[in-house]
Amino acid sequence: MAGTGVTFAQQAFLDDVAPRLGGRVVVTDPDLIAPWLVDWRGRYHGAASVLLQPDTTAEVAAIVAAAARHGIALTPQGGNTSMVGGATPPADGSAVILSLRRMNRVRAVDPDAGLAVAEAGVVLADFHAAAAAHGRRFPLTLGARGSATVGGLVSTNAGGTQVLRWGTMRGLVAGLEAVLPDGSVHDGLAALKKDNRGYDLKELLVGAEGTLGIVTAASLRLAPAIADRAVAWIGVANPSAALRLLRHLEARTEAVESFELLPAESLAAAVAHLPGARSPLRGEHPWHVLVEAVASSSADEPAALLERLLAEALDQGLAADAVLAASETQAEAFWTLRDSLSAAERALGPATQHDISVPVEAMPAFLVDAAAACEARFPGTHASGFGHLGDGNVHFHVRAPAGADPDRWYQDDAPVVTRFVHDLVVASGGSISAEHGIGQMKREELARLSSHARMSVLIGIKHALDPKGIMNPGKLVLAPARADQ
Repeated sequence: MAGTGVTFAQQAFLDDVAPRLGGRVVVTDPDLIAPWLVDWRGRYHGAASVLLQPDTTAEVAAIVAAAARHGIALTPQGGNTSMVGGATPPADGSAVILSLRRMNRVRAVDPDAGLAVAEAGVVLADFHAAAAAHGRRFPLTLGARGSATVGGLVSTNAGGTQVLRWGTMRGLVAGLEAVLPDGSVHDGLAALKKDNRGYDLKELLVGAEGTLGIVTAASLRLAPAIADRAVAWIGVANPSAALRLLRHLEARTEAVESFELLPAESLAAAVAHLPGARSPLRGEHPWHVLVEAVASSSADEPAALLERLLAEALDQGLAADAVLAASETQAEAFWTLRDSLSAAERALGPATQHDISVPVEAMPAFLVDAAAACEARFPGTHASGFGHLGDGNVHFHVRAPAGADPDRWYQDDAPVVTRFVHDLVVASGGSISAEHGIGQMKREELARLSSHARMSVLIGIKHALDPKGIMNPGKLVLAPARADQ
């Protein structure tokens, strides 16, 4: 726990680097460090006696260079919103937390070029506001937008609800600035459309979870501001009908940016969880779809477009009922229901929660068949999934039997359930991590289920770039043994 004392090696590191840092960078007060030792879900608890909060890239470089000299491990943090324990320091207190929260400047916005440069500590909601002030938008959003930071989004290759049209964070990153494990600075912020100088460091760093270097700033692609949008809530018979509806819309317009699928029980949980909430549709439907279509020109009318396309879908039996949001307030209410699903599911009791992906065409069958397989294999459990149908991302939950002791469930049963679910995912040609990363939660499963070729390359890259194993140890892949071990 914080307060157990700075080690001799850590003190030597601090004595070396402190003269190069500003007065607010070094934090050793246990009470100030304590909130940053636990992951967002409260599942992982680490220990650290030192937290560093640099203000500039030069300070980050000085810290990393000194850490390399002294063999001090660093755990980078932004908003600490990792869902897989990816920003929690090791429990043995061997690492120093490197917080990027003070690096929170939007350095530049070029609305004509559709680009902006934001530092790693910029909160996503603040970046949205900065882009909007210049008549543009950043087309990636998620439930943790009020705390998630640019550096974390880059390092986990975040997804969100607009991947259908804009892709993941990887597709929105035009360039990166990062401090590498030896303390050198990679200045790759230039947004080059063509660059064939060998290996692409940007692509290596996106999704690396801080294990190959510290992202300090990013050049990010902006989209035209939304002039108008239409949001609809739709009842469908099953996931297969939802996929047919998606294909119906995709064949007729490129305006649809979000297509979210959830079962009736998840909607019921959200309605119960949110004070004053109610179902958008009057009737009962086994599955629900939330769709958003947008227009960047005031001449376009997404509401009229979506109304016409949904009328066609109803006539063709692709949907059972639908309602268009009549106002921005109602549109936000629809999205609030969707954004609260994870919290509402957690409120129902202990459960294993899986961020997975399968091929889009396989997702309808997976949602039904995997749930049935889990409930048959683990009597008393209840399984269900919701997610982004357009990109195959499933948030799949298996809830513990009624009355189960949470501690015993998570320790004894949850790992077995997770292995079973992951085996189903791999059998469907999918991935055990769609948008949350590997962190420490899925590291062993990644090794178990990946090919020898994949793991050899991942470990080889880690050992080549971080030979001392100081970058976010314990995450993604095993680090090389440090010289002091």
